[in-house]
Amino acid sequence: MDKFIFLLLAGIAAGFALLKVPLAGTFLSSLTPVFTWIAIVAIIVFSLYLIFKAFLAVLGK
Repeated sequence: MDKFIFLLLAGIAAGFALLKVPLAGTFLSSLTPVFTWIAIVAIIVFSLYLIFKAFLAVLGK
């Protein structure tokens, strides 16, 4: 189970890294809004699932 939680935390960290990556001056600069939305969705989904798993662990299920 520890590996799974670290995988979720890595997903959250990857979302934050994708938010901070500088795309100005590259051929991907036109896709900045798309990458921003993907990063935000990844952070929210992984965070909510991690909170859900923690809630289930507190309840003992």
